[in-house]
Amino acid sequence: MLISYVYYRNLKIFFCLLPFGIIYPWYKKKNLIVRRLEKLSSEFKEGITVLSSSLTAGYSIENAFRVSLDELRLLYGESSLIVREFQYIVSQLGMNRPVEQLLFDFGKRSGLEDIENFAEVFAAAKRSGGGLSSIMEHTAGVIRDRMEVKEEIRTMTAARRFEQRIMNLLPYLIVFYIEMASPGFFRQMYTTGLGRILMTACLAVYLSAFAIAEKILDIEI
Repeated sequence: MLISYVYYRNLKIFFCLLPFGIIYPWYKKKNLIVRRLEKLSSEFKEGITVLSSSLTAGYSIENAFRVSLDELRLLYGESSLIVREFQYIVSQLGMNRPVEQLLFDFGKRSGLEDIENFAEVFAAAKRSGGGLSSIMEHTAGVIRDRMEVKEEIRTMTAARRFEQRIMNLLPYLIVFYIEMASPGFFRQMYTTGLGRILMTACLAVYLSAFAIAEKILDIEI
């Protein structure tokens, strides 16, 4: 474990810290889920644009989803997240399931607030029975604007995230460089009580800085 080597170089401490190693896979899994949701959110933005256009063109709701599915296949491919979701909705519509319920299920499955909001507006617009296409077009526009703001924020913070990764690695690179240039330079830090206390304090500062940086870059709209 990199932390135990850089900060302690003690086999007993290594085994004590070993259980905390499960945090890293959890952290990576969380990041993968976030990226997957960001991808679905971007694809959904295009999906509701196509769906809104189909409704404006005069298609029924069921046929609008079918037409949208064909266009999304051309845009993203058969294996994309939005195509699979729309494919499921179209197949369930063929079994006479209400489209409102399918959209609510889609929102719950994805966990995306924008999809849940879209499902609620869609259900309300369908119940009202009037101006469905115009209501959907307006709603799609609002959701698209919201998503575009999110994408702009992600783009603006991309460079900062890269800098954060470099800064996370920098302490380790400095320690390895000094060890190669001056072997034994840090020996007192690993063999004395005061040295270990100091290294523990350094580790606490490093972890605090890491958590603060993650919090700062985690901007929600």
